[in-house]
Amino acid sequence: MAVYTEVSDEALTAFLSAYEIGTLLSYKGIAEGVENTNFFLHTTAGSYILTLYEKRVRVGDLPFFLNLMEHLAARGLACPQPIRNRAGVSLSELCGRPAVIVSFLEGVSVKRPGIDHCWALGGALAGLHAAGADFGMRRDNNLSVESWGPLFAGAEAQADTVSPGLADRVRGDLAVLQAGWPAGLPTGVIHADLFTDNVFFIGDALSGLIDFYFACTDAFAYDLAICLNAWCFEADGTFDRDKGAALIAGYEAVRRLTAAEVEALPILCRGAALRFLLTRLVDWLDVPPGALVQPKDPLEYDRRLTFHRTAMQAVDYGWGV
Repeated sequence: MAVYTEVSDEALTAFLSAYEIGTLLSYKGIAEGVENTNFFLHTTAGSYILTLYEKRVRVGDLPFFLNLMEHLAARGLACPQPIRNRAGVSLSELCGRPAVIVSFLEGVSVKRPGIDHCWALGGALAGLHAAGADFGMRRDNNLSVESWGPLFAGAEAQADTVSPGLADRVRGDLAVLQAGWPAGLPTGVIHADLFTDNVFFIGDALSGLIDFYFACTDAFAYDLAICLNAWCFEADGTFDRDKGAALIAGYEAVRRLTAAEVEALPILCRGAALRFLLTRLVDWLDVPPGALVQPKDPLEYDRRLTFHRTAMQAVDYGWGV
């Protein structure tokens, strides 16, 4: 989440007049993240999030994201609900950008998750996969292995200005992943971006999942690999196997991994790390002038890849521990 497009009081008031969500009391930009422009809205009817879609989000993908949130919530998953205007439409336009208002979820994200948080996250992830099983729409993952070479090509010339030797390390990872990426794994709707700031807790209880704008149709175990990367590494780049074991156990308490998924887990984790290194690298090198945004550090995932290059079995990530 970020602020790329400024919205005036007058433009916002006119936009909100089409909705039955009360009178605007206050609003403020949300500076975290890198993808879209987001505002917190407080009205006489409650609290909401307004999103204006920027950058990688394609207008043609928005019905998938919005319908998915409605579908998951109808099946009991705690996630934001798109708010429809008086015409019954959730997707509109504001300041020349596609825009939507969604419900506000209570809770806070944890900066340093513990074992209990990881276990709860695993169960919620499996619950999301189950809830999306009968979702009738499909969206290919446009940030999967086929996209990593072109992404790197756009940043390769400047990669070593971020860290000496980074370009060679990425080339080596790309070669391994492109040659050995698994196929035929159980597939369905995945979140694909379930970082700690996209998961809310009230006390120790998980209260909701947000930010579905990378959701797509891909391997369930790849979604788990993304979470292992996002939740189970320490600041120095070491992997906490106890957290990994808790996350996987929480997931398997709801949905058991197949033998093929277990075998593929190391390469999926390595691929997930490279995917986020590359998109962060592109963002790091190309922040729009004047954007109220702090780009995320790509070298965080460079350090994690050091572990992935030596992890050969699922047990290295905590499976079966």
